[in-house]
Amino acid sequence: MINSAYQDLENFYDVVILPPPPRKPKGKPTVEKYVQFLETHLLEDLKEKVYYSIEDINHDVQQKIADINNEKRTSESLSKMESFLRYDKPQMKPLAGESFLLCDYKYFTRVPNNYHLLYDDHYYSVLYTYYNQPAILKATMAEIRICDRNNKLICTHRRSYKDFPKYITKPEHMAPEHQYYKEVNSKDGAYYKRWASSIGPYMTKLIDAVLLAPQHEEQAYNSCNGILHMCKNQSKLMLEDIAKTCVESNACRYSYFKKLLKNVQGSHSSLTTSSLPEHSNLRGKEEYR
Repeated sequence: MINSAYQDLENFYDVVILPPPPRKPKGKPTVEKYVQFLETHLLEDLKEKVYYSIEDINHDVQQKIADINNEKRTSESLSKMESFLRYDKPQMKPLAGESFLLCDYKYFTRVPNNYHLLYDDHYYSVLYTYYNQPAILKATMAEIRICDRNNKLICTHRRSYKDFPKYITKPEHMAPEHQYYKEVNSKDGAYYKRWASSIGPYMTKLIDAVLLAPQHEEQAYNSCNGILHMCKNQSKLMLEDIAKTCVESNACRYSYFKKLLKNVQGSHSSLTTSSLPEHSNLRGKEEYR
């Protein structure tokens, strides 16, 4: 199996990594043979001389490597350099334009039920459908990448170095019911007052009274949200009359507003569906038989 770090290296350079099979590997002895060859023909020669700088030893290493690559075992055989130029070099592809960036890898056996993964004292969100599944977190200096069990990228975050907030969450990662409560809780009293002012002054007074009713303003947000959502696609004049009735009756409550709105809508529908009055100029259905 190729671990995720080698898999990222493989994808970056667009190559194929073939791990040697267990127990009886065939590729590993070939590599070790050339390591032994260099130890014999390179290191042994370098031991004959004392070096006082890196530049001097690098010069001799390059010269001896060139001699080894150009050496022919027989007059008919190809040297290592000739074999490279004939077979290997035509198949080579250009390297990537930038260096491979090694990440700090952290493996999770399962995504917790709050679908956030802990790294460096911060919590980064992942799509909620990955709950209870393995995940891999890869951290660079500027970015957090989260992958699934198959090392496929799920999402990215900008890495945070601030003390707060601790939770780095993308709204699209949240479950639908969590998105709803986040939307509701993100609204404050000023938001509902602005919404009410778009309907009229009495609606603004109604919302003000609803916000002031409980000990803490936050406890009234659901009531304000419910009242104003009932106002959608309704006549502003009708809504202002209902709000005026609530304010003058000192009954600024969600339940009372809902009751009045239902009564007005019921009476309006009964008027529109009632039969026409009797009149000499009106003909009934009998005239069309």
